[in-house]
Amino acid sequence: MAKKKDVVPVFVDNVEALEAKMQAMREAQKIFATYTQEQVDKIFYAAAVAANKMRIPLAKQAVEETGRGIVEDKVIKNHYAAEYIYNAYKDTKTCGVIEEDKAFGIKKIAEPIGLVAAVIPTTNPTSTAIFKTLICLKTRNAIIISPHPAAKASTIAAAKVVLDAAVKAGAPEGIIGWIDAPSLELTNMVMKESDIILATGGPGMVKAAYSSGKPALGVGAGNTPVIIDDTADIKLAVNSIIHSKTFDNGMICASEQSVTVLDSIYDEVKKEFAYRGCYFLKKGEELDKVRKTIIINGALNNKIPGKSAYEIAKLAGVEVPENTKILIGEVESVDISEEFAHEKLSPVLGMYRAKTFDEALEKAERLVADGGYGHTASLYVHPAETEKIAKHAEAMKTCRILINTPSSHGGIGDLYNFKLAPSLTLGCGSWGGNSVSENVGVKHLLNIKTVAERRENMLWFRTPDKVYFKKGCMPVALDELGNVLHKKKAFIVTDSFLYKNGYVAPIEQKLDELGIQHTCFFEVAPDPTLRCAEKGVDQMRAFEPDTIIALGGGSAMDAAKIMWVMYEHPEADFEDMAMDFMDIRKRVFTFPKMGEKAYFVAIPTSSGTGSEVTPFAIITDAETGVKWPIADYELLPNMAIVDVDNMMTQPKGLTSASGIDVMTHAIEAYVSIMATDYTDGLALKAAKAVFEYLPRAYDNGANDPEAREKMANASCMAGMAFANAFLGLNHSMAHKLGAFHHLPHGVANAVILTEVMRYNAAEVPTKMGTFSQYQYPHALARYAEIGRFVGCQGKDDAEVFENFIAKLEELKEKIGIKKSIHEYGIDEKYFMDTLDDMVEQAFNDQCTAANPRYPLMKEIKELYLKCW
Repeated sequence: MAKKKDVVPVFVDNVEALEAKMQAMREAQKIFATYTQEQVDKIFYAAAVAANKMRIPLAKQAVEETGRGIVEDKVIKNHYAAEYIYNAYKDTKTCGVIEEDKAFGIKKIAEPIGLVAAVIPTTNPTSTAIFKTLICLKTRNAIIISPHPAAKASTIAAAKVVLDAAVKAGAPEGIIGWIDAPSLELTNMVMKESDIILATGGPGMVKAAYSSGKPALGVGAGNTPVIIDDTADIKLAVNSIIHSKTFDNGMICASEQSVTVLDSIYDEVKKEFAYRGCYFLKKGEELDKVRKTIIINGALNNKIPGKSAYEIAKLAGVEVPENTKILIGEVESVDISEEFAHEKLSPVLGMYRAKTFDEALEKAERLVADGGYGHTASLYVHPAETEKIAKHAEAMKTCRILINTPSSHGGIGDLYNFKLAPSLTLGCGSWGGNSVSENVGVKHLLNIKTVAERRENMLWFRTPDKVYFKKGCMPVALDELGNVLHKKKAFIVTDSFLYKNGYVAPIEQKLDELGIQHTCFFEVAPDPTLRCAEKGVDQMRAFEPDTIIALGGGSAMDAAKIMWVMYEHPEADFEDMAMDFMDIRKRVFTFPKMGEKAYFVAIPTSSGTGSEVTPFAIITDAETGVKWPIADYELLPNMAIVDVDNMMTQPKGLTSASGIDVMTHAIEAYVSIMATDYTDGLALKAAKAVFEYLPRAYDNGANDPEAREKMANASCMAGMAFANAFLGLNHSMAHKLGAFHHLPHGVANAVILTEVMRYNAAEVPTKMGTFSQYQYPHALARYAEIGRFVGCQGKDDAEVFENFIAKLEELKEKIGIKKSIHEYGIDEKYFMDTLDDMVEQAFNDQCTAANPRYPLMKEIKELYLKCW
């Protein structure tokens, strides 16, 4: 009999099975409570990595199962739940130690509690499961999940990903569990028999958690009111609200539910909303139809959350354009009897007019009282209006008071203010009937009223320590290796063509003069493979160089950088190093320190990739076909030598493809959401140089040394620009054209360039990129700035943009670029067969993150088809 009691059930669907499961989990947690910080951190890291890698399949499963939300946005939520939570707590001590940061007033309390019950909602099933399981692992707690019946498969799938990774990393078996067939009876039992409850869901579920007799960390209803003051930046305010309200079709509980606008700017705000794709419901029948659709018998219509504005309008019997972003009802009453005064969890917004700031505050206070006590309030105001900010903070009975910030993204933390803790469970304090008043993390003891103003995070500009350029400079620059740096042994990496045609000889001659021993690996092929790098690094380890010299185009540079990594860090895991990131400073993986064994010198022989000054490399695993794109500033060469003598004899095809690649680098860096004053000048000069000198270099080759040198400089300048501003969707799509259809990279960029530009230039994009300095869609204006710099004119930005497009098409024609993908002999059937895979991989490409327009997968597909 005793043995039977010890058996842990595989499937939990009844009281007896649940009792046995929870007892087994308590035993597992007792073991887990003895783990050291090092053991816990190893498990936390492994779980975060695993969840991060599965963000797209889990997002797809959640939307398919629930019929709510947007796959692409759920991808972001899953990514955020893994990356940002890991980044926030990776260094936090959680084994019995309390931390306090008095400077920011944020306390971090971490100790094992025991068995945590987690109630997971249908609105955010996978991301919330990832978030809750990760913070439980970090705090040495066991967690048992009660999923929403409408989202049980996706919730359990997310939990299983984290569990499997945690156990593999050393966590006790069964430290994460779940109810396989959820019911009210089993959910109530979980809450009553656990040590603490993490409750996320509707008011009824939260109330049940607090009535269970156990401590609960719950979330109250959100009814976020926004005030747009007459000192606010209207474009910033309106576009931030749209960006937030349309995110996952408004299902984040912090999303805006109403906006109160000061009378003096009301019409201007309304005009901006309409211009950006929002629909104002006509007073009378349209407004009433939507009223009676969103709220039924005083409660939110369950068919509404997570649906698009168009679907909701259709359900109400109101005709609106299919691409409508938000349905806006202009209303007057803030009483709970007004349907638009409720929380709507969808792209539906109530809009109010206020004569004074005080009146706006009164309306916001009442809207909070209608159903959002303790949650979130938002204010758009000039940052210098400190008295208004203070007055608003004083009046709002909410725990998050967001200034000039999209509330969906701002409320969850670490996206628009970097000291507001990242979380997917937002405490509402005593006002909301909660035990915590902050974003739930590792400490839940005090009610804290937090005011978080929007900030732009620190940016950067990083280049190699030394960049030498001018025709004939190579031997002079190489002098430094012997006479200044006192290097002893150099390992040259190049390809067989350059080696056999004498390009290595001048380097070897100079090294001989300096008394530096040297050897050469010349087996690099286009799209270098891991096997090639391993062969090279074997020779490198045997030779033990203190200098690596990469000579060639992008392939030689990539291979040499990968060999450098393998030489200095043989333990390196390329799968981890290739991990995608939303912010390079916050990703889960920390890149190893480079340069401790060898100094890296990059000497380009083509005018295109800019690899001599970039922190990027791509390596292919020939056995699996997987390409590992590696990006980190540790990969920056120490010295770049841009000597056009190495580039004079580039053939026409290479000149064309690499030259237009330079143009694409410059344009994408300039319109990137991460572009800065430091990168803009380089991008502009590079673009202008390509227009002026690429046709000459293409036509005249070595007979026009000035054109060759200017193109070499343009390539390097564009490289420095995109090394810091990053690239965009054009490169993401081109990478996949190369990977699937072997189209040369520069050609792949060129053939889709102008279509991607038109796509990005939309003044009313479906979604815009997320970065704190990117305030509203303005790619059209940025393209026009480039156009004017290169000599295009027009009466407005739109006309300049069209003339710029025409100038680019003319350039492409001059250098032999064809008009479409199919003209390059790509098989149509294979193209169509691989299209969906290309689309998803392009969406997931690291370059996509910096694009000014955040793309939906269907939009990427349309672009590929347009360019076909």
